[in-house]
Amino acid sequence: MHVDLNADMGESFGPWPMGSDAALLDVITSANVACGFHAGDPDVMVQTMGLAVAKGVGIGAHPGFPDLQGFGRRRMHLSRDSLRNLVRYQLGAAQAMARSSGGEVRHLKLHGALANMASEDVAMATACYEGALSVDRDIIVMVLAATQQQDAVEALGCRWAGEIFADRAYNDDATLVDRSLPGAVIHDADVAGQRMVDMVKAGAIITESGKHIPAAVDTICLHGDGATAVQIARTVRSALAHAGVTLQRFAGRQGAISKT
Repeated sequence: MHVDLNADMGESFGPWPMGSDAALLDVITSANVACGFHAGDPDVMVQTMGLAVAKGVGIGAHPGFPDLQGFGRRRMHLSRDSLRNLVRYQLGAAQAMARSSGGEVRHLKLHGALANMASEDVAMATACYEGALSVDRDIIVMVLAATQQQDAVEALGCRWAGEIFADRAYNDDATLVDRSLPGAVIHDADVAGQRMVDMVKAGAIITESGKHIPAAVDTICLHGDGATAVQIARTVRSALAHAGVTLQRFAGRQGAISKT
């Protein structure tokens, strides 16, 4: 068994730091770098990507809604054309910064409310991914496993990787429990580590109710902006290693898989 570990980063802005990027880059295998719309700026992007290159960590673009104040977690309603251009713009910026840092953008992952809405709406997900694929047909699209995001990439026939979350609870439709609800975010590192071992071994998302949803478990998201983020990341990595799971970058898959 093998799995990738990813984290969202590059979310500082000017003099305001956010997250523990340097520490996380010693744990993860893939980095999703904010592109300046929900967080980040050109200086932060270059610094983050340069560190990723130095540590041999894969670089991904992490586009979100244009919502710095709300950190991209507020829902917005845009036309399909605007969604395509929103993603194209941010991916292009990420590519430029990665190349100037000696690296390349190999994957793309939607952020926050943009990702949550796309996980519920296949047409919205398709528009976002069409925007990315028009810039780079070979990019690997990271999707919330077993959601409408996965349906979109399967229909598009592009390379993709299924993602699960170490520190977020799941609904029975494979979407994430809303952050405003109790228990939506997991803060106990040992709990996070064991549930990731269980999900990787089962090849399934295990929901709050105990339901097992067969899923493409290619990569695990480790958030970097919480007080226990680094501890959770290290514990998850250690728990996987003790369970015999090898850590490596996802290669990307193509085609549909059964979700039943």
